[in-house]
Amino acid sequence: MVSMNSEIEIGSIRLGGRQPLVLISGPCVIESPEETLAIAAALKELTARLGIGFIFKASYDKANRTAIDAYRGPGLKDGLAVLARIKRELDVPLLSDVHAVDEVAAAAEVLDVIQIPAFLCRQTDLLLAAAATGKPVNVKKGQFLAPWDVAHVVAKITSTGNRRVLLTERGVMFGYNNLVVDFRAIAIMQQTGCPVIFDATHSVQLPGGAGQSSGGQREFAPLLARAAVAAGANGIFMEVHPDPDQALCDGPNSLRLDMLPPLLAQLKAIHELVR
Repeated sequence: MVSMNSEIEIGSIRLGGRQPLVLISGPCVIESPEETLAIAAALKELTARLGIGFIFKASYDKANRTAIDAYRGPGLKDGLAVLARIKRELDVPLLSDVHAVDEVAAAAEVLDVIQIPAFLCRQTDLLLAAAATGKPVNVKKGQFLAPWDVAHVVAKITSTGNRRVLLTERGVMFGYNNLVVDFRAIAIMQQTGCPVIFDATHSVQLPGGAGQSSGGQREFAPLLARAAVAAGANGIFMEVHPDPDQALCDGPNSLRLDMLPPLLAQLKAIHELVR
């Protein structure tokens, strides 16, 4: 049974508690305005047809790429302009990650959810700046962090009076260049009272496993997603791309966009059963 964590409103979506499953999805990074808009439109149509809440995700800057010459995205100004266009034309809630305190104010003008990357989940000043916007804050649990330790992260955010906190499980380091998922973490993190999202695609990442970039085992993402929903996750995070083998970031662990219809139908059925 789904843990009775609190519910959070994000636009017309209610997430958490016994609310329906929510999908957070999009490409890892904005590659082009038109392609990003097309992916968002396809995801909106699919989730509307299946009756699944949808939050669009794409990064304007990937500041933690492995190599210095790896593609990072269009940057803060141009990237937020792309996201603002998507919001204006498609009327979907937006999520993206911030990497520095001086990005937060501009990002909050466009985003509906501010995401803290896993590597930065303990950065107090960044957490406080994101929380001070009053926007919902999604914190990716660091690959190095025990699930019970997120209580301290939540306390930092709620110290500002902002209680609109999401937590995302994305696996824990298991030796070098590998991650493993402990599904007990979902229930443990829900004890904070926060809804918990499961990141199915980053959980199959092989960090740094391709030498100058991260590898991945995307074939296992659907398996882990089904297990996470069965374990009580309130939502699923998936990075998708029309052709992951050609993606400029995180292709090895991204799912093909056309794989989603049957998978999301499965996940919705599992979630309805367990809640």
